[in-house]
Amino acid sequence: MRAECLCKYFSYRYMAETKQIKTALISVFHKDGLEELLKKLHEEGVKFLSTGGTQKFIEGLGYECQKVEDVTTYPSILGGRVKTLHPKVFGGILARRDNEGDLKQMQQYDIPAIDLVIVDLYPFEQTVASGASEADIIEKIDIGGISLIRAGAKNFKDVVIVPSKAEYSVLLNLLNKKGAFTDIEDRKLLAERAFGVSSHYDTAIHTWFAQ
Repeated sequence: MRAECLCKYFSYRYMAETKQIKTALISVFHKDGLEELLKKLHEEGVKFLSTGGTQKFIEGLGYECQKVEDVTTYPSILGGRVKTLHPKVFGGILARRDNEGDLKQMQQYDIPAIDLVIVDLYPFEQTVASGASEADIIEKIDIGGISLIRAGAKNFKDVVIVPSKAEYSVLLNLLNKKGAFTDIEDRKLLAERAFGVSSHYDTAIHTWFAQ
């Protein structure tokens, strides 16, 4: 009896910590290396959600891609400064899948669950190094992308976060080994990398302002 209980416990724990990627939100600056990753995600039956140039890139490869604007019912505004910053996007990332209250609110407000977030930030440091104008540098301070990274990393218990093109290959390796399923260790490792990306990015911005 004890052995049976232990077996059920570990089975439940495994199921609770293993998550399937069903929907991916993709918002990237650099598209190089993305094609192979999209191909594998498509093979695993993952749905794509995106906006702007990334959405056009995905559709250009022949894959269906739902517009973020169709989910939020708001267009990209302020010259592209506001695209993904919306409760229906961040609610889908931050919702705790084991929290009954969160799940009820997702249903109440028609918030779709987002299981994977792939981001590649605006190239702030490269823009500074190029000798660009202050106005151009300011426009390369990513707001939506960095927010997506932090949200995905915070909710690593449920969400996979890919915070830069350097991690495209990490996710691809996971997909090749495990399909669309990830373990808590996989997600926590990527969350650690995500906060590293966030910290480095903000430090670079602070350094520029402080000079």
